[in-house]
Amino acid sequence: MSAVPHFDPTRRAFLRSLAGGSMLYPGLVSRLLAEETAGVGAVAGEGDPLAPRAPHFEPRAKRVIFLYMSGGVSHVDSWDPKPRLFSDAGKTVKVDEFQGRKGDFSMFAKRPQWEFSPHGRCGTEVSSLFPHMAGCVDDLCVIRSMVSDHTNHYEATLGIHTGSFTFARPSMGSWVSYGLGTENRNLPSFVVIAPKTPYAGSQVWAGDFLPGAHQGTLVVPGEEPVANLRRRVATRRLQELELGAMERLNQRHLGIRSGDPLLQARMKSFETAFGMQMEMPDVFDLSRESEATLALYGLERGSTRGFAWQCLVARRLAERGVRFVELIDVGSSDNWDAHGDMLTHAPLARNVDQAIAGLLRDLKSRGMLEDTLVVWTTEFGRTPFNAAADAKGREHHHWVFSSWLAGAGVRPGLVYGESDEHGIRPARQAVHVHDFHATILHLMGLDHERLTYRHSGRDFRLTDVAGDVVRGILA
Repeated sequence: MSAVPHFDPTRRAFLRSLAGGSMLYPGLVSRLLAEETAGVGAVAGEGDPLAPRAPHFEPRAKRVIFLYMSGGVSHVDSWDPKPRLFSDAGKTVKVDEFQGRKGDFSMFAKRPQWEFSPHGRCGTEVSSLFPHMAGCVDDLCVIRSMVSDHTNHYEATLGIHTGSFTFARPSMGSWVSYGLGTENRNLPSFVVIAPKTPYAGSQVWAGDFLPGAHQGTLVVPGEEPVANLRRRVATRRLQELELGAMERLNQRHLGIRSGDPLLQARMKSFETAFGMQMEMPDVFDLSRESEATLALYGLERGSTRGFAWQCLVARRLAERGVRFVELIDVGSSDNWDAHGDMLTHAPLARNVDQAIAGLLRDLKSRGMLEDTLVVWTTEFGRTPFNAAADAKGREHHHWVFSSWLAGAGVRPGLVYGESDEHGIRPARQAVHVHDFHATILHLMGLDHERLTYRHSGRDFRLTDVAGDVVRGILA
């Protein structure tokens, strides 16, 4: 800005002074400012990274609600019934690896803590751990043959979110935002609602090398779900004057830089942040929700915490056009990592079970399940065996685990894939994490092999160099 040098020393300070009206998600803005130095920006020729884009083909889903259970839910205690584990409890089983160590190991089969029974017209068996979700099985496609590549929380969490088990890469929500843009410029295209930081931290929702506007906006349940949502200046008129001054500075800056796409993207991000200040408070205002709706989710009126609150806010974001909403139930501690005692699954299940069932029923009653893809998953399962016959807990198990999908484009009431008789390995129709991601993108109208971004001389994609759409689950 050589024409007005007296503005240069304070330009960033001026922008930061508008935090109440423009920096509602500091991670996004700090990323955009950092990109000025790093040289990473929007795709060349794109003035608005969040502009709506046409999918590769007709989508079945308009949006995704991704339900992530942190820590490793036991598949053999929830979605994958194994009668042989009941009858063979205490007997030895042979495995060639244990917790990442290769070798010949004699382990003891461990009896599931919860009984299984068939539910719904489809007869899908679910354990008593999830009685409310069990009542929704006619809408679920349960995958019992999921496969991950890593037995550690950090790497497995990174993998289920980014497709990379070793290096930071863009999150799936960021890829969806990059591929489709946003339907509502007043809200982010990708929102993550989490009470605590999960394994792998903010990499779970990071945009990494994608334009910064596509990374997730973090919402933390509580009295102030988004920091600095309330404006800091006295009146809206004063804020508009400040933002107008910033706009004039940016336009002048842009005019001498031949349409710098990074600056254009930054300017759009401030517009979105201002829009968030206008619309996001209404998202969090549950006062007009009926008593029946609150009861459906199991949410007390006035409460701003718990997974029920997260699920109801997710529905409100989805109906306002947010492309990808992820809900994380707990953080990197006090989660489903039940090494010591499987009974710790019980309170965690109570936290999410009714809320998720309520979300499914609410979406269905509003006609939204027809174009909303709901995904439930965890990073891996838990061992059907343990090193001691009297062990109360289970260890990490990435060889096979369970997930489910519901809604747009998915065959309801279906069980896909199968693990072996003890739930140790896939027996048929294995679904790798890359296949899982390819299928979710497909339902959103995106070809996972064509959704790429050029970075460091290579075209990257969510599914790396693998992945196949799981055609057998498509309606």
